[in-house]
Amino acid sequence: MVVDRKTVKRVAGLARLDLTESELARLSRDLDDVLSAFRTLQKIPTKGVKPTFQPVELRNVLRDDMVEPSIPRERLLRNLRNREDGYIRGPRVV
Repeated sequence: MVVDRKTVKRVAGLARLDLTESELARLSRDLDDVLSAFRTLQKIPTKGVKPTFQPVELRNVLRDDMVEPSIPRERLLRNLRNREDGYIRGPRVV
């Protein structure tokens, strides 16, 4: 299949794109190049090749959880005006 101006104009219309004549010419060449690349890929013999859905091995690269000391509650609440019974008091929601 060769991508011509007519095809590009139809697809552009479906996508509601208003293309100039130079854009139509450039896109028809570009899309034809893309389809040509896929035609080349279709020639590769793949009979007997097992499908690969994830070519790169996935693994978690997470660090181990380590308990570390945090700010003491008294020091955290020391400079707050809005505190109540050892907690931070937020604005009323209801």
